[in-house]
This record gives sequence, structure tokens and C-alpha cells, in this order.
Amino acid sequence: MKIKKKDIIEAQLRINNIIHQTPVLKNQSINRITNTSLFFKCENFQKVGAFKMRGASNVIFSKTKKEKENGFATHSSGNHAQAVALASKLAGTKAHIVMPNNAPEIKKKAVESYGAKIYYCENNEKARDNMCKNVLKKTKSFFVHPYNDYGVIAGQATCFKEMCDDGYNLDYIITPVGGGGLASGTAISAKYFSPKTKIVLAEPKNADDAYQSFLKKRIIPVQNPNTIADGLKTSLGEKTFEIIIKHVENIITVSEEEIISAMKLIWERMKIICEPSCSVPLAAVLKQKKTFQNKKIGIILTGGNVDLKNLPF
Repeated sequence: MKIKKKDIIEAQLRINNIIHQTPVLKNQSINRITNTSLFFKCENFQKVGAFKMRGASNVIFSKTKKEKENGFATHSSGNHAQAVALASKLAGTKAHIVMPNNAPEIKKKAVESYGAKIYYCENNEKARDNMCKNVLKKTKSFFVHPYNDYGVIAGQATCFKEMCDDGYNLDYIITPVGGGGLASGTAISAKYFSPKTKIVLAEPKNADDAYQSFLKKRIIPVQNPNTIADGLKTSLGEKTFEIIIKHVENIITVSEEEIISAMKLIWERMKIICEPSCSVPLAAVLKQKKTFQNKKIGIILTGGNVDLKNLPF
């Protein structure tokens, strides 16, 4: 196993004073609808509004003073960009962020507000990779991958470890899956700290590369994903896939209508803001009520960064 138990414990100690230990919320109304006991781990209340702060902080704060000197770089149009920008600022160094030029204004402004330098590129993989290579060469900064990095995965693993530390004895833990950083981190965390808990992943049907990869036991890259869950459009990485294939029980896919319905339910019943991406696990529970009935289920609400002018309901 590439990530050991001590790696997650050390990650938690390293980032404890940098991140928020987020609350776990329950809702009797949603429990009645699903006939389950649901425990929502609210990473939408995390710094930068998403779990990504954990992985970015773990990588950045694991470096020596000399290694931090040239700053950190990444490519992202969303929550990871903000996480690298803020963690770099807190570490007293620079952040270099490659973003597509059509990224939402709200996300550009958030990244800039943390003092990062943004490099704009066309909205395609080739342009992004070329721009990132140029930035790394020019700045000699350290690249922080959004998910396919063991330091990032160990950082994301601290989220479920907090639930284990708080004594939640769960039958299932469900996370959304995009690139797989949180999904694989949660799977590793469960293996070490809550071995009786089954790991289930939830994914949009319109971006079901993880589901296809899981079935075929090899990475199937995502093709033209068209989903409201914009945080889940990424293909799995080799490192995340290797963990997922070994430790995950099942991957459930849900439709766009099911995602929107679950998101609306969270907003209406829990009175909290969450993204479409983090509504996907609840959509999976609603879809497969028989599988989950009478079970204790943890759901990681991965983020709360939504454009309030562009809601789906």
C-alpha cells in the first residue's frame, strides 16, 4: 500500500491548524424520506468552500522552507485552484494557477483574492498542459496535482478520519467521484480506521468514466461529459484508480434530474448551500432506497461554491 496509516495521521496533524474540522449534520426529514440514518460531513463549510483545502494544504505544508521558496502551481478552474492559492498564501509563498479563459468570474475573483497569479489558456487539455509546463519551467514552482498525488490523497483522507475520530460507526460512507482524490482517500481511511464501513461512490450518468473503469478494471477516460456536476467531469488518475478498484464496494450513477432533485432537497430541508457535485451521493441513496434502508450512512458534502445567479431550480 502506497499510503500507510501513519501518512494519514501525519497529514491530519500537519493540517489541523490550517483547515476547519467541519461539522456533521443530521436531518430527520431526509432520514424519513430515505428510511436511513444519514450523517452529512459538511465540507461545504471548509476553507475555500470545499474539501480540496485538505489535500492542497497537506502537500504544501509538507515541504521544507527551501522547497516552498519558488511557490506552487496547478491547473484548475475550480475548488483546487482556490485551495492551492490559499494554502500557498498561508505558507508565505506564491501560487501560480492555470485556468481556462472562460472560467466563471466568481472563481477567477476568488483565486485572485488569495494573491495567486492566474495564467489563462484555451479550454482544452492540450492548451492547459502546455501552459502549465511553461509556468513550471519559468517559475521553477512545485506542481500540486488536483488528485493524482499521494500527498493530496492522504490530505483528503483526513475528512473521513475526522468522522471516525468522532465515533461514527457507519455501515456505508458515500462520496462523489471525479478525479478520485477524495474517493480514494476516503477508501484508504475506511480501511485503516473503520474497516467494517463499506465504501460506495456516486457519479453522474453523463460523466460515468469511474463506473466504466470500475466495471472493466482499467481506466476508461471520460468522453465529452455534459453534467451539471461540474466538479466531476475529470477522468480518474492511475493512483486514485488503483485504490478505488481495490477498496470500493460499488459505484452508483445518477441522472441530471436526480442530482438536481437531491440538491434541492438539501437546500430546502437542511437550509445549507451545496454544489450539484456534492448532491450526487444523496441522489444515489434516493435512487437505491432498498440497498440502504435502515443503514447508518455517511455522506461527504464536498463543496458549496455555486453561482447563485445560475441555480438549476
